[in-house]
Amino acid sequence: MNKIAIAQSDEEITKCFSVMCDLRPHLQADDFLPRVKKLTETTGLRLAFFLDEEIKAVAGFRIGEWLAFDGKYLEIEDLVTKSGERSKGYGSELFDWLVAHAKENGCNQLRLVSNVVRTNAHRFYERKGMARVAHYFSMNLE
Repeated sequence: MNKIAIAQSDEEITKCFSVMCDLRPHLQADDFLPRVKKLTETTGLRLAFFLDEEIKAVAGFRIGEWLAFDGKYLEIEDLVTKSGERSKGYGSELFDWLVAHAKENGCNQLRLVSNVVRTNAHRFYERKGMARVAHYFSMNLE
């Protein structure tokens, strides 16, 4: 049974950790659930997952608005397919689900930020129809 759903229960959120830590290795299992729940409350973060007997892909996303753009957007914060399961279509189906979810929620734009070294991911996003439209700058304050 293949299904894409938004993680609602603590159990579903916790099961997303084994895939999410492939992309975010700094995350700790015991801190994952409380951190996701906090971000859900404070920023609207949601986790969507692709289930095929086990979780194969996970996306962290939120819906928001900026003054700089007209209307709502869906921002993908994380999109990762489980190691050993890549190039099997799980990430592609999850991405397509996110596009449909954005449209269903009145968004007129889908966006994401990706680390400059993730060239394979960039090719994937471009194949999916995304364009590079901005430079993202960062400064560590510690």
